[in-house]
Amino acid sequence: MTASDWKKALKQLKNKPVIMQRFIRFCKPKERKFGRSVSKCTRCGRLGAHIGSYGIHLCRQCFREIAADLGFKKFQ
Repeated sequence: MTASDWKKALKQLKNKPVIMQRFIRFCKPKERKFGRSVSKCTRCGRLGAHIGSYGIHLCRQCFREIAADLGFKKFQ
């Protein structure tokens, strides 16, 4: 079950509090502490190709667009 499916099911159980509590207790997706799904791009929200160096936290596509504004130069 994906996170979006979990949210949909939670909406449907909104009127049934007892069943909703049990559903939350046993079916809730676990909290991620590390891995790919934890680090997101702060600009667009992508999960893959994440650059976390220097506290940037951007995906590579967003980094290429704004690298010159941040003060990075391309060396060859």
